[in-house]
Amino acid sequence: MPEQDQFLDVLDRDEAERRFHAALDLQPRQRESVPLADALGRVLAEEIVAPVDVPGFDRANVDGYALRADDTVGADELSPRRLQLRADAIATGVATGLVVAPGEAVSIATGAVVPRGADAVVMVEHADAAGAALAVRKAVAAGAGITFAGTDIAAGETVLRTGELLTSRETGVLAALGIDRVTMWRRPRVAIVSTGDEIVAPGMPLATGQVYDSNAQILADAVRELGGQPLRMGIVPDEPGALRARLHAAIAAADVILLSGGTSKGAGDVTYRVVAELTRPGIVAHGVALKPGKPLCLAATGGKAVVVLPGFPTSAVFTFHEFVAPVIRALAGRTAEPPAVVPARLAVRINSEIGRTEFALVGLVEIPEAPRRDGASSDPPLAAYPMGQGSGSVTAFSRADGFITIDRHQEIVEAGSVVAVQLVGRELRPANLIAIGSHCVGLDYLLGQLHGAGWRTKFLAVGSTAGLAAAARGECDLAGIHLLDPQTGAYNAPFVPPGVELVRGYRRMQGVVFRAGDPRFAGRDARTAMLAAAEDSECVMVNRNQGSGTRILIDQILAGRRPAGYAVQARNHNAVAAAVAQGRADWGVAIQSVARRDDLGFLPLAEEQYDFAVPRSRHERPAVRAFCELLADPRTRQKLAELGLRMPDSAV
Repeated sequence: MPEQDQFLDVLDRDEAERRFHAALDLQPRQRESVPLADALGRVLAEEIVAPVDVPGFDRANVDGYALRADDTVGADELSPRRLQLRADAIATGVATGLVVAPGEAVSIATGAVVPRGADAVVMVEHADAAGAALAVRKAVAAGAGITFAGTDIAAGETVLRTGELLTSRETGVLAALGIDRVTMWRRPRVAIVSTGDEIVAPGMPLATGQVYDSNAQILADAVRELGGQPLRMGIVPDEPGALRARLHAAIAAADVILLSGGTSKGAGDVTYRVVAELTRPGIVAHGVALKPGKPLCLAATGGKAVVVLPGFPTSAVFTFHEFVAPVIRALAGRTAEPPAVVPARLAVRINSEIGRTEFALVGLVEIPEAPRRDGASSDPPLAAYPMGQGSGSVTAFSRADGFITIDRHQEIVEAGSVVAVQLVGRELRPANLIAIGSHCVGLDYLLGQLHGAGWRTKFLAVGSTAGLAAAARGECDLAGIHLLDPQTGAYNAPFVPPGVELVRGYRRMQGVVFRAGDPRFAGRDARTAMLAAAEDSECVMVNRNQGSGTRILIDQILAGRRPAGYAVQARNHNAVAAAVAQGRADWGVAIQSVARRDDLGFLPLAEEQYDFAVPRSRHERPAVRAFCELLADPRTRQKLAELGLRMPDSAV
């Protein structure tokens, strides 16, 4: 077996970027003439000087009568001024040689050319016409009802400048000037190549050990958002010859080349080895002190960027936005945009790794502002919860509101610290209802119904204990909890702190899930089966996350035992069932509804009460009231019953 190389020269993030930029031609691409219909989202490569006045004539703003303002002086309802009404009527789109003399008026339509001699238009509702006579009942000043030629845009005026990004507002200005073609910077072409024997295109059958190619889609759309033109060049297996041919085709076709995967230094990672063959100058950095993203490989050839992004989705997205996005933006002629940053208070402690800059994805929740005792400004009205998904997560980036940057010299960020959160999008869109706590399929259904009714919802799975703590701090609208008090045998109520109310939920059956027919579990008592499995090194469990009510129940039964697989923690009941169904584990503890869905065996363990802890300060919020009304609705109760959840006589 070939030996695995090591990262011997891991660079600081800023030094890696400096070397990378020094090797690139970062000037915008060539200019090109683009039809106005295709100019949206592109960047201007020349100034736009107005060739005409807008409007190009004195234009009536209202339906009424064009006249001389001096002829209306003193006019009111009781003493109207009487003028001679000309028989002509001026319609839109018609040039007229008509001249309005003193004491005269002429009917005019909105948008029509104001005739010579007239300097005002009185609205039709402020005048009465009778044959050739017009009674004006309201005095008007000169210029009333008229937009004069060139008052919007004057011919010769610079209206748009080089480097401006065209939105619908700018394209509207160009159309008003009669411009049908614009000189723009060519969009940089970005080739995207996915590598790896395990990568499969979406829509194709997926075998064990294979994964769908999500990176290509993420990167292609990110390139479009930045003003680039993605060139998707498919999937290449881990074969040097095929990869070499695809790489050189990409270099010939594109301005930036992105390869995804194969950047680590394992024996099967061939991508960076093929890129290492490039010259002028070739690889400038391989290994950057980042987490996630350490295996990043930055190279250049002939002034073009060649980047091997890590294969894991979160790592790929972070390193793309850190190192590649500024390059694409520069080549597209776009100016650098300062990141959108908001302050927040970290909800839980984060342990980091000394020596690497770490990016930690977080979800943000709004909390009530509490003035400080010294009268100074209040703490940030946001709490940041780490997502904790790891670099292999596909969904973490899409669900996160932003991320915090932990300096490479910092090992711990304590709970309560004020941190700067860089938003993933350009603005923060707060949810109407935030749920933090234990996961349940019933809660999934309830939040889905609210979302369909127009409420924006957010759920952070942190377990019952952390969810209840968040409710006590007023950081969520409700927390799903199922905590058993071993002294009283009661669920949830003994744990509710002051300032928090308990909204009654439903009962659900927890039990041992296993593949149907497994003789180690089938027909046995749940607790007996768990204890026997704990002594069998060949019987692998899948655990639940610390702080969850299910984990507390598991630990109570195991009483200090650590079965095979105990360290593997699933985030929710669905993940437990999936691990058992796919053979990655032999047993776990989950609710009956997910066992039924995946055709798994189920040994009842305990019927528990799943309730919702709601801060009193948030109970009257519209979204919380909507949640409680939904929970009490008979149709909802029926649906929850179909999910295997038993409703009490009163839901609230």
